[in-house]
Amino acid sequence: MEATSQREVSSFVLPRVKYSGGGDWYNDPSSEINLLRFIAQNTNIKTNPIYKFVDLATTDIFNYPMLFLTGHGNVNFSTKEVTNLKAYLQNGGFLYIDDDYGLDEFIRKEMKKVFPEQDFVELPFSHPIFSIHYNFPNGIPKIHEHDNKPPKTFGLFHQGRLCVVYTWESNPSDGWADPEVHRNSPEKRTEAFKFGANLVVWVLTN
Repeated sequence: MEATSQREVSSFVLPRVKYSGGGDWYNDPSSEINLLRFIAQNTNIKTNPIYKFVDLATTDIFNYPMLFLTGHGNVNFSTKEVTNLKAYLQNGGFLYIDDDYGLDEFIRKEMKKVFPEQDFVELPFSHPIFSIHYNFPNGIPKIHEHDNKPPKTFGLFHQGRLCVVYTWESNPSDGWADPEVHRNSPEKRTEAFKFGANLVVWVLTN
């Protein structure tokens, strides 16, 4: 991670994780492009607003400080994917997971393969991820309605460092997508972009 960090930070890319199991890891390809454009316009972070995916079974993931995983359905990490992801996270990498609806039961089971000694813990509203650039005093905003439950943000840690953030019942990445895709209001889309920016700022400063 150390050898590539300077190059990646100078032109930040948020690659999508391609994973096993048949889930639609590839949905809403406009999401990252729009988020990266927002970040470039509203922070001092230089971005490369492209859609790029990395296969979790390859070492390509180690070229990036942050990865993004989403989908609606099944996830089933192979042994190689578990090994790669664990090494990535233990060596400074960060994974953002957004439940696009239907991902929850699968991703919890698969992340147990990566960190068998941990369960996801809900992050308190006081965590700096909610205030590092934009302020979210009540935690993650509700962007897209799923089951009429309050949105939650969960984390996994390595040696005290937050290395995985998982958002549930919020779905910020739907808000990042082109406006005609999910028809979120401009206000909701702005909230989604701001939360995504907080994640990226946190990753690049921690």
